[in-house]
Amino acid sequence: MNRPVVSLIQVKLPDGSIRNFPSGTTALDVANSISPRLAAASVVAKIRPLGAAVSSDENKGTSDAPAEAEMYGAADPSAERLVDLHEAIREDVELQLLRENDAESLKVLRHSAAHVMATAVLELFSETKLGHGPATDAGFFYDFYRPTPFTPDDLKAIEAKMAEVVARDERFIREYESRDEALKSFHDSGDFMKAHFVERFTKPGEMISLYRNGGFIDFCRGPHVPSTGRVKAFKVLSLAGAYWLGDEKNQQLQRIYGTAFFSQKEMDAHFARLEEMTKRDHRLLGKQLDLFSIQEVAGAGLIFWHPKGGIIRKAMEDWMREECIRRGYSLVFTPHVMRRELWKISGHEGHYAQNMYTSMELDDAEYRLKPMNCPGHILIYKNSPKSYRDLPVRLAELGNVYRYERSGTMHGLLRVRGFTQDDAHIFCTPEQVEDEMAGCVEFAQAVLTTFGFQEFQVELSTWDPKDSKSYDGAPERWELATRALENVLQRKGIPYKTILGEGAFYGPKIDIKLVDVLGRLWQLSTVQFDFNLPARFELDYVGEDGERHQPMMVHRALFGSIERFFGVLIEHYAGAFPLWLAPVQIGLVPISERHHAYAEKIQQQLQKHGFRVELDARNEKMNAKIRDFTLQKVPYVLVMGDKEAESGAVSMRARGKGDQGSVAFDEFVTRIQGLVESKSMEF
Repeated sequence: MNRPVVSLIQVKLPDGSIRNFPSGTTALDVANSISPRLAAASVVAKIRPLGAAVSSDENKGTSDAPAEAEMYGAADPSAERLVDLHEAIREDVELQLLRENDAESLKVLRHSAAHVMATAVLELFSETKLGHGPATDAGFFYDFYRPTPFTPDDLKAIEAKMAEVVARDERFIREYESRDEALKSFHDSGDFMKAHFVERFTKPGEMISLYRNGGFIDFCRGPHVPSTGRVKAFKVLSLAGAYWLGDEKNQQLQRIYGTAFFSQKEMDAHFARLEEMTKRDHRLLGKQLDLFSIQEVAGAGLIFWHPKGGIIRKAMEDWMREECIRRGYSLVFTPHVMRRELWKISGHEGHYAQNMYTSMELDDAEYRLKPMNCPGHILIYKNSPKSYRDLPVRLAELGNVYRYERSGTMHGLLRVRGFTQDDAHIFCTPEQVEDEMAGCVEFAQAVLTTFGFQEFQVELSTWDPKDSKSYDGAPERWELATRALENVLQRKGIPYKTILGEGAFYGPKIDIKLVDVLGRLWQLSTVQFDFNLPARFELDYVGEDGERHQPMMVHRALFGSIERFFGVLIEHYAGAFPLWLAPVQIGLVPISERHHAYAEKIQQQLQKHGFRVELDARNEKMNAKIRDFTLQKVPYVLVMGDKEAESGAVSMRARGKGDQGSVAFDEFVTRIQGLVESKSMEF
């Protein structure tokens, strides 16, 4: 009797070993063959066809594909992808089992939680029609169409019903159905949104992917956690409105937001972090500490710097200007408004007009507010002949620029319409360009460490050859420029990710994202290569051979903008700035009126040393004065009474450390002078 031939597949594991399994084996089968404990801990699997190219974590491109495409679009079978633990594998693959501590697992869990929410909503409100329910960085949401608005009590009921669905521990099962049958089913039931997604993301004749848990079924390509029981910690958060397909002429949907984690402990930590973020919100602290304001009568996105915010800005700008001069930059200033023709030459009129303010017609021509400083610096470079001996030319400016941000997108200091960019442009020879860009990266690192940021992540943003109309320059120039930026990062040993399609229209760029005290990423510093503007403006220099050559051009902004960097500083320090940046460095508290003269003497001496001092001479109790300085997050409070006046001392209180006892005045001055001069983060 002939036995049927069993087709085998090869599965390569992360340790490099290769095992043979019958075709149709699942990732869960593989996990069980290694260890039942591993199988129980696994959430989802990552597979890649054996022998396919591997993209490293350091240099991997990313995609910002719409959520619908990610949920419903066909997966590339030749690429690395996530699959359910129960999905049959019928080819040779490399396989990695992901557990709860893997970042990608959390997104899968949240997508599954969205299905749990949709299950609960339909069980409670069967007339509801489903939109889509993707995972997000902070949780998940699901869009629903229901003529009757959901109420706060409804949200509580949905959360309670979700708990029932989780307790039922229903397995997520992937099923397939013909496109025609699925469309008929969705049309018959009035599920117009699901019908739309099927029509948009699948082709006639295809079998489409559906996921079922219990009696609930949804059009989705997955993957999902093994069962609803894995959604252990979740919370329904809020309700918002959304128009179908983003068009206000269409039906208004109700979007319910939620979040989910693998454990209650993780979820509790998440909400504690959100609470801390609220405490650090720069908009609240800006008002509390009287740093800045946005005045409705003047317009949205326009910042008014108050005296205390202004003194911090001065410290930031002074440091930047001094550092620029030390590094060989020349400081320049350019007009806020320039002729429209200039922006046509630069290419901004064609590529960036939607972000510029409309033109204004004056006596001789049309003018536009500048969105960038680069054309002004180019005109300064071009104003006189240049030789190779003059290069590199480094021009730096803290220049005010204006960009039209849509209403609703602005956010305190972080997204504004008028801001100050610490811009610089370097004109150099091809032989100098890598060293100049390396110098810019070093400068960016100095900015971050000086202002108290120790961690950062780097992205190399380049063009998308498939969308060449959005960029200027020939492909060979983009390749040359990208290679130069790669060389700089590799020379300095800096890990980075390559981001396709995020380059500027005139060239690729290095974006440096700092990591704040809460682990949040902020895009600030950027170094950009430009082979386009020198050609547009016909820039040249006389080379060593006596011939005219086109210079290379490097753009760089290290704060990014003064406003955005300041907003990040406020949140990073929760308004408790290091001594050298604090708007008021020392608060003086005389115990009673007879101690005012000694306090005034101390104030004068401190001010002679260059310290920013505030004397509270109000007829208030000592503890009330100390409390007010504490609420203003002043680094040092000096209390003075009879004992201090007689001995020439001060009683010192340090922020966050309380009463430090009596100290000789000269000793105090020496101590804080060292802290200011070193720009120390410590007290």
